[in-house]
Amino acid sequence: MHIRVLGAAAGGGFPQWNCSCTNCLRLRQGRFHGQPRTQAQLAVSTDDASWYLLNASPDLRFQIESFPPLHPQAACLRHSPIAGIVLPSAEVDAALGLLLLRESQPLTVYATSAVRQILTDDNSLFQVLRRQRNQVKWISMMPDVPFALQDSGLECLPVSTDGGFPGFVPEGRRKELDPREAVLGVFLQHQGHRVAVFSGASRVCPDWLEEFNRCDVVFFDGTFWSDDELIQLQGSGKTAREMGHQPVQETVRALAKITARKIFIHINNSNPILDEDSEEFRMTRDAGWEVAFDGMDLVV
Repeated sequence: MHIRVLGAAAGGGFPQWNCSCTNCLRLRQGRFHGQPRTQAQLAVSTDDASWYLLNASPDLRFQIESFPPLHPQAACLRHSPIAGIVLPSAEVDAALGLLLLRESQPLTVYATSAVRQILTDDNSLFQVLRRQRNQVKWISMMPDVPFALQDSGLECLPVSTDGGFPGFVPEGRRKELDPREAVLGVFLQHQGHRVAVFSGASRVCPDWLEEFNRCDVVFFDGTFWSDDELIQLQGSGKTAREMGHQPVQETVRALAKITARKIFIHINNSNPILDEDSEEFRMTRDAGWEVAFDGMDLVV
């Protein structure tokens, strides 16, 4: 498997457009030991010809242009190496990029029934993906039910992370949807190699530990360093867990015995691990973790 990190930040990217927190301010001023990041996006391939996207980031157009293997073939007027898109949730920073792919290109999108209903039944904006017959082929995925990503040789196993539906989903609609389908982590497998991608997780389920140990690489939710990170920054607001994210400092302890390569992704602009001079970054690295960055390239 060839895995490309096209984006590593949480919603809003880094720096965030309207933020002057210490990280964002120093990055803009050139006084920050670290790099900017676009919103979380992975691309996976087994042959470097056909690629599958995990997420559809709001930064997807720029991310495609930044990675030549995702460019259209010169001999074709309309073409894309993107063979499919796996949506782990209906969050804006995970799904908005679909709208950027509306130029009459046939798409295959894998999503739970709940995510599809939120995006297509409840949001008229996504009607732009129905301008042509069969413009988008939706394929349902269900927690704990493995499926093949077409003929790529990749097998995908979705797992519920017990996360919640986005805040914009009306309460009445939430009651109609299966909560297990709100946020998924995925295991990707090919020829005996395995990668886990859990970019949104409010906890570490004990059942995941054995599965993680069978992986070559584990990408895990790195949104916030501490549970009260935004409260310390803003003076009020929700905790990390209330927003569906286990703090990095707790994940480091919970997954200390995992033998796979461990990488934090979906990192909020306020997180001190973005600063490579920080004590938090050093502690993360000393614990055996890496911090994902745009352009990170892995082959397993």
